[in-house]
Amino acid sequence: MKTSYKSDIEIAQESTMKPIVEIAETIGLSEDDLELFGKYKAKISYEALANLETKENGKIILVTSINPTPAGEGKSTVTVGLGDAFRRIGKKAIIAMREPSLGPTMGIKGGATGGGYSQVLPMEDINLHFTGDLHAITTANNALAALLDNHLQQGNELRIDQRRIVWKRALDLNDRALRKVIIGLGGPLQGVPREDGFDITVASEIMAVLCLASDLQDLRLRLARMVVAYNDKKEPITVGDLGVEGALTLLLKDAIKPNLVQTIEHTPALVHGGPFANIAHGCNSVIATRAAAKLADYVLTEGGFGADLGAEKFLHIKARSAGIKPEAVVIVATIRALKMHGGVEKSDLAKENIASLTSGFANLQKHIETIKSFGLPVVVAINKFISDTELEVKTLLEWCNRRGVAVALTEVWEKGGAGGVELAKTLLSVIEKEENKFQPLYDLSDSIEKKVQTIVQKVYGGKDVEFSPKAKKQLIDFEKFGWSNLAVCMAKSQYSLSDDPTKLGRPTDFTVTVREFKPSIGAGFIVALTGEVMTMPGLPKKPAALNMDVDENGKAVGLF
Repeated sequence: MKTSYKSDIEIAQESTMKPIVEIAETIGLSEDDLELFGKYKAKISYEALANLETKENGKIILVTSINPTPAGEGKSTVTVGLGDAFRRIGKKAIIAMREPSLGPTMGIKGGATGGGYSQVLPMEDINLHFTGDLHAITTANNALAALLDNHLQQGNELRIDQRRIVWKRALDLNDRALRKVIIGLGGPLQGVPREDGFDITVASEIMAVLCLASDLQDLRLRLARMVVAYNDKKEPITVGDLGVEGALTLLLKDAIKPNLVQTIEHTPALVHGGPFANIAHGCNSVIATRAAAKLADYVLTEGGFGADLGAEKFLHIKARSAGIKPEAVVIVATIRALKMHGGVEKSDLAKENIASLTSGFANLQKHIETIKSFGLPVVVAINKFISDTELEVKTLLEWCNRRGVAVALTEVWEKGGAGGVELAKTLLSVIEKEENKFQPLYDLSDSIEKKVQTIVQKVYGGKDVEFSPKAKKQLIDFEKFGWSNLAVCMAKSQYSLSDDPTKLGRPTDFTVTVREFKPSIGAGFIVALTGEVMTMPGLPKKPAALNMDVDENGKAVGLF
């Protein structure tokens, strides 16, 4: 494949897609199994999903990375390129990824469709409104908020304490001005005045519920369990108490169906669901992953951000909830990011720096140790950048080889699937040779405190956990409500193994502070909020939206 330094959107727009019906046929689905959204997008029908249940499961491979830096890691790019590579060597493979959120897309992080010659298409659609799933989740979230406030207005039969309402409204954009608001002003006809706030849609519990539900009925049951407020006796009030789980399920009945698209090389991809990984559990939907496992021999899926967040939550929350056992884990690392973890400023990354690169290996080492502590085989993927020198690449390869860590140089951004063949072959060899002893690091019967401490000490490498007075009181309440047997979902900075985003590399002897807990009973976990993590991000000084436009033919411009 020719070398090109065009933008991602230019590469995507120059690519030729096949009709999605043809892509579906390669994995045994007919047009009758699809609900078409134009020529190149489709949802898989309920009937088709039900018919897959009797089929054997393929092998699921999880792609994660080191802690992200502004230098870029390319986890989604490697996931896509690896799926293409598997098909190049004759394996039946499917990619299962998350849907991008418009907030980061128009902010600073960018989209989530891969990059270069390893992208899922149609890139413009997926990064914008796609099939409307996130809009449906936003609507369901806000319908619940409206119904809750109407309950207050119409007499408050459940005796909800309006000071203890925990359900927020949602918007799929970064908008810091909406983090805290006052609603219901203007007199008796305008509602009950109270404090409120907005989360970004991908941090909504409804997003997590949709992604962890096994089917439509399970979705309804999970929605009913969601806690929205507490009454005047400080007892939890749920969606089921309000009696509106049916209406919410109705709004989500199409959004729960997985979306089928394709890569540049026409590998099938299920792109469905998109919870944030530094706030929620950061994995695509269980329904999509299970369907992919029934439709192919190998499924390439990802967990958001580094292995301390996305992979930990995939293994402790998603895998346990869905009965999934991954075959192996790929840890994506770049020379550039490792040098930043070793102390190099972003402006100096193009210069060869072996000392800082070697220092940055500590971050990679911790993530390797973490995945191995789960009993899983691991392969390091060196996602090669143009600026990487021969000596830097050699140094990283030798470091892995000396430690007996399987490693492969990966050039999927530039070469597509051809650049991931070595990684695919290395993975197959590791899966065949190494024993899989997958085991979660904590039991659900452990106390919430112990679960948090296990994650901090075994996954982050920290010394201890400190709980704020508010968090301690919540732990007592949660025990009383019977919530102690749920999984823990850590809300933490993605940039560091600690809760301090400035501590790069492999910090040690640190204490993580849990400032408060948030019950996500429908999702089946307790969120532990640490550091300054926000559930509604803000825009940077120069958001990506400033570069975006549309030409006279309706094509997107400046979308990465």
